[in-house]
This record gives sequence, structure tokens and C-alpha cells, in this order.
Amino acid sequence: MSLSLSPSPARLFSLLCACTVSQIEHCIDSKMAKTRLAWLLTLLSTQCYLSVLAVVLKTNNASPWTNEFDKVELSCVIESISTINPRIEWKKITSGGPSYVYFDKKIYGDLENRAVIREPATLLITNATRSDTAKYRCEVTAAEDQKAFDEILIDLVVRVKPVVPKCSVPKSVPLGKSAELSCVEEEGFPKSRYQWFKNMEEIPDDPKTSVKFFNSSYTLSTETGTLKFISVRKEDAGEYYCRAKNDAGHTQCAPQKMEVYDIDIVGIILGVLVVVVVLLCITVGICCAYKQGYFSSQQQTGNNYKVPAKGDGVDYVRTEDEGDFRHKSSFVI
Repeated sequence: MSLSLSPSPARLFSLLCACTVSQIEHCIDSKMAKTRLAWLLTLLSTQCYLSVLAVVLKTNNASPWTNEFDKVELSCVIESISTINPRIEWKKITSGGPSYVYFDKKIYGDLENRAVIREPATLLITNATRSDTAKYRCEVTAAEDQKAFDEILIDLVVRVKPVVPKCSVPKSVPLGKSAELSCVEEEGFPKSRYQWFKNMEEIPDDPKTSVKFFNSSYTLSTETGTLKFISVRKEDAGEYYCRAKNDAGHTQCAPQKMEVYDIDIVGIILGVLVVVVVLLCITVGICCAYKQGYFSSQQQTGNNYKVPAKGDGVDYVRTEDEGDFRHKSSFVI
């Protein structure tokens, strides 16, 4: 079998590797094929030589994740290099720009005392926090290599377990009225999704998918945690609780009881009538009292006693022997 001129060098190399020694001798039975093979071997030798003089990086996991407070490894493997002591750097890429994490053989920033370098270039975070979620770049500079620089990007996600959600359940709801139950949790990462439970049984997103909730009329949002009853039934009474969950775990609030009561229309009407009658009786009684004068002002009868006014401090008296008045001083200065 002779080699044609159309296949690419990569195809020729693959074909060459697939052949045994005896097959190779059979393949190169023409002068043109021998020339093409010599050219191919020269090209491959050149590529091998250049690859030896180039720094090449790879990673075992470009998108690692871990739960908060656990350890995580950011893999940066030097696959090819000829420089003995290359310069290795790690940078954290955020919206504010890149910042050094590892430089000049030291850990910097938020990862100080929480990370180490595993030779030659892998970064190990021993106690990950939610603030570590970001993109990280491993950079290696090899001055003695033909290709002196290479980098690799790693996207780290630190998952945060939700805290206990805040649940709001109305204690009592009138029959046939609407009711809204809310559930909120803001600490979890990725963002929490919500489940509602009634009497220890999960409430489905669509009531038509469950026999127990088929006749219920409600809407449930797993993203916002809102459970809204359009028209409450007697069967909707019970104990409700909410669960917040994400990839890191889940938590739930304590059960809260919701009661459904009937609205007694007849009782309400009778109560209103009683109040109206009582107010009418009070009004009639007050009007009669005014007409009979019970609330009019009474004038004081009889002679009003007036204290006689004193003059200049002299008392006027009449003696038994005298027919006229004489005065005497009522006090001595």
C-alpha cells in the first residue's frame, strides 16, 4: 500500500504508528512515499524538540467546589518544563481586578494562614469560606524555555449551607378567604430553593399532581418561598413548615399551626341588631330626661346670706340706756 499525498502530517503519523515494522516496509514501497515519510519524521522531531523547551500547564479540575469550612485543591500541574526554578504565581480574579494570592513563595491576602502550595504549583485551601468563591489563575514563567510562559484558569465555588429560614404562617384564616405563607433565607449559596410541608407531608408545586391536594387552590413558588391559598378550605387547616435547601444542605423552620374558621353571618347580623337597639334605647332615654328637666340648671331658693361689709374697723352698738347709737373702737392700735 502506498501513501497518497493528500493526508495531513497528523494522519500520516497516526498511520505510521498503527503499522508494525513489516507493515512499514510494505507501506514505503515508493520513492515519493519515502520522501514524504522523511519530511514527516523531520517535522515530528522538530515538534518534539520544541515541546521539550516549552512550559505547559494542565489542571485535574477546572471547576472545583467545596462546602464552607472544608478544604479544596486548585490543581495546577506543570506537564512540561526545562527551567529548573520557574516563577510560580497565583492570582484571584474578581470584579475589582486581579490580586496576588501566591507570589515570591508566600501566601497573600485573605488566604494567608489558610492555604499552602503543594509542589510544584497546586494551591490547597485548608479552610474555605464563602468569600473564596472566585476565578483563580495559575501562572508559570520559565525563562530558559522556548515558550517561557503559560497560565491556566480555575473557577472555584464555595457552597454555603442555608440557615434556618424565617417562616410566616397565619394563625387563623376565615373559610373561603385568601391566605399567604412566606419563607425567607438569605445566607445560603447557591441561592436557596424552598419546599413547604403540611402535617409532615411535602406540598407539591402543582396541586393537581397529588390526590391529597387535588382540591386545593394554591400557588407555590420554590424560588421565593411563597405559598398562597386563593380560597382556603377546611381541609387546609394544619401544621405548616418550610425547608430551604441548596447543594450544600438544607434547614427548616419549626411547624406552625393554621386554623380555618367559619364566618357566622347570622350571628354577626344579630349582634349588629342588638347594638342598634341598645343605642336607640339610650338615645330615647336621654331625650326624655331632657324634656322632663332633669338636666336643666336649678336656681337656689330662699334668701342668700351675705356677710355684712365692715367699714373702717369700728363697730356700731347701742346701749340699753341710750336711745341712740355710739361707736367704740373694735381694736386698739
